Amino acid sequence: QVRLVESGGGLVQAGDSLRLSCAASGRSFSVYVMGWFRQAPGKEREFVAAISWSGGRTYYADSVKGRFTISRDNSKNTVALQMNSLKPEDTAVYYCAAAPGCSGYECHRLGKYDYWGQGTQVTVSS
Repeated sequence: QVRLVESGGGLVQAGDSLRLSCAASGRSFSVYVMGWFRQAPGKEREFVAAISWSGGRTYYADSVKGRFTISRDNSKNTVALQMNSLKPEDTAVYYCAAAPGCSGYECHRLGKYDYWGQGTQVTVSS
């Protein structure tokens, strides 16, 4: 069992930056692929970014490439999502998730992830 707790959400203006963090506890964190997903009101949950267990590979949704950066610190059992140049369309609840393994576009699929956090709200005003 892996417990995930997100933090760092808030209300910002368009163009601002925000850094989300996810703290993991439970089973060995370093063996999991970690991902960030988001869900806007009335929309399905969608993939944002993922990072391999070593941190050597990262994956991003086209909508956030060049603006968001995912990173992890296995010594602290944390994964972060640095979000720059935020847009109103980035407004959503952001979820941290853990997958036992995936690569490439597999990591975009919700079904690959076994553990989920409760989410943190990000609101970007125009």
